[in-house]
Amino acid sequence: MDRSMKNVLVVSFGFLLLFTATGSLLNLQSSLNTEEGVGVASASVQFASIILSSMFVAPLVIKYLGCKWTIVAAMGCNVVYTAGNFYPGWETLLPTSIILGLGESPLWSATSTYLTINGRIQAEKDKKKNQDVINQYFGILFLLYQSSAVWGNLMSSIVFGQDLTSVNISESDLQFCGVGSCGNISEAPDNSTRPPDRLVHTLMGCYVGVGVLAMLLVAVFLDNIERDMTLEFRSNKEPFCRTFLATFKQLNDRRQVLLIPVTAYIGLELGFLNGEYTKEYVTCALGIHFVGYVMICFGATSSLFSYVFGRLSQYSGRVALFFTCILGLLFWRPHLDQLPVFFVFPALWGLADAVWQTQTNALYGVLFHGQKEAAFANYRLWEAVGYVIAFACSRFLCVNTKLYILMGVLLLSVTLCFSVEYGEYISPTPSDENTIDTKLEIKSTELNEDNDTYNDTDSDKTL
Repeated sequence: MDRSMKNVLVVSFGFLLLFTATGSLLNLQSSLNTEEGVGVASASVQFASIILSSMFVAPLVIKYLGCKWTIVAAMGCNVVYTAGNFYPGWETLLPTSIILGLGESPLWSATSTYLTINGRIQAEKDKKKNQDVINQYFGILFLLYQSSAVWGNLMSSIVFGQDLTSVNISESDLQFCGVGSCGNISEAPDNSTRPPDRLVHTLMGCYVGVGVLAMLLVAVFLDNIERDMTLEFRSNKEPFCRTFLATFKQLNDRRQVLLIPVTAYIGLELGFLNGEYTKEYVTCALGIHFVGYVMICFGATSSLFSYVFGRLSQYSGRVALFFTCILGLLFWRPHLDQLPVFFVFPALWGLADAVWQTQTNALYGVLFHGQKEAAFANYRLWEAVGYVIAFACSRFLCVNTKLYILMGVLLLSVTLCFSVEYGEYISPTPSDENTIDTKLEIKSTELNEDNDTYNDTDSDKTL
């Protein structure tokens, strides 16, 4: 194995270990830390701080620490957040959620920069195209990163499954599950109670352990790209102030404004799944130890259909899949005798989410190929806003109200998205190749004009 591939595997396995903890913790917050809604509040604060981190923190940290030590420091932020869940409360979860959010953007930015530089160096050695090698490296990263959902959720289900008392629920309690839930905390079923502290501490200990292992793996085995090389790569990008302003100037584009609802919807629907479905349907009827198993189903289908690009959607449509899930959750009453149904909804949700995200990203790439950095900064911004809204409203709205809001935003998103795609069909955005050809023609014309001017001037001198 060459040194370049070794570095890619070190980073990728580091992400696998790290997000085994923090990824599954997000799924558990609404069910595990229910007192005064601190779990969902901390998740909302986390995504709000990610927005600030994306705008202000990432460029500065990478500039002074370099890629390797930025990754290690950001992983430390995740470990601090996990440790805060040992004794959850407003004074522990909110500060650690802010720390986690501030470290999230530098983590991804430094990793992207590292893999891109690493890929370019290896491409030059192998005499291959830069993009081919870089895509291969990111494919390895996301393959292992997405698999972390399986191991983290499996770990939580196995640990919490030792609490056998959490599976007892009466028929009268089931009426407060699903759409029957409307903040009736005093009437909540016993399944919504927090597992014994010894099991919570066991799980958090495992999560902290894998997080620290991820830090050690990267710190010891990842080669450090020279800071000068990192700075040179970053200097080739737009200055921070210009990029920051370009993110908001992008809103002058009517198409970008029309895509805000669909982008925010992605955050809303994922926030609902992580916050409401796990708590009001799964934990309420089956127990918190089933949350991991159900979310494994979502993660597996989402990852699978991200690769096959949602073939099923060509027959039923991605919108139809979301509407089916929302309407089903409105009328379905969770019951212990319907165990397979608890897995069907996240499977369909994962399929629809995979198709929706891949096609929305592709649409952004087609429409804004000349302003990709500003466009995708808007994508991350409005997706995070959707997450913040979903978690912030979790404690104050009934489940059926949240489902109606999801349906309304989905209808609005489909309408506006259709408007954008119809406009693109009528007047297609020039591709990168057409843009390059146009620039070459302009440049050629300018050179010819310069040559004519030079020849005229030379003739004058001769005369």
